[in-house]
Amino acid sequence: MLVGVRLCSKMVSKVPVVLLACGSFNPITNIHLRIFELARDHLHQTVLPQLKLLCGADVLGTFHIPNLWKDEHIEEIVGKFGMVCISRDGAAPRRFIYESDILFKHRRNIHVVREWVQNDISATHIRRALRRGQSVKYLVPDNVIDYIKEHNIYTVESEQQNINEILQPLKSQDDMISPLND
Repeated sequence: MLVGVRLCSKMVSKVPVVLLACGSFNPITNIHLRIFELARDHLHQTVLPQLKLLCGADVLGTFHIPNLWKDEHIEEIVGKFGMVCISRDGAAPRRFIYESDILFKHRRNIHVVREWVQNDISATHIRRALRRGQSVKYLVPDNVIDYIKEHNIYTVESEQQNINEILQPLKSQDDMISPLND
């Protein structure tokens, strides 16, 4: 899981907000970058300076996957810091909150922000297009496209090489390899 941090305090009249984002960002898309803008705009209108977890509704939905997140981690993130969840087509963040006892308990710390420009861009779709040799111009930043080409990733060959590999962040907590115990 890659993590990005951004300090949003461009205008003196705005409160500073630190957003900690999580997700696969595999590869990063312009929509991944857009969620920072949406969250900043929402928070500048609603809250005091704070640290918040920033995620898309698809990541919020992973809180329900057994052994992927520890309950005590969810409790600390949402209870102590709160989160900003950006809506996404096909995901139901308010339903995820309602169906989780922990999320429901801290629902006032969860800001669900509606993306007013709905899209279906996902890293999964980007990887599929790249495997098929299709253009992803204007869907991901140009420097990301350059990096992908330079390192020859997301091709049929590179995907086949890694077909049986589970990325460390996607392994369940029970299957995690501790760097201290290797």
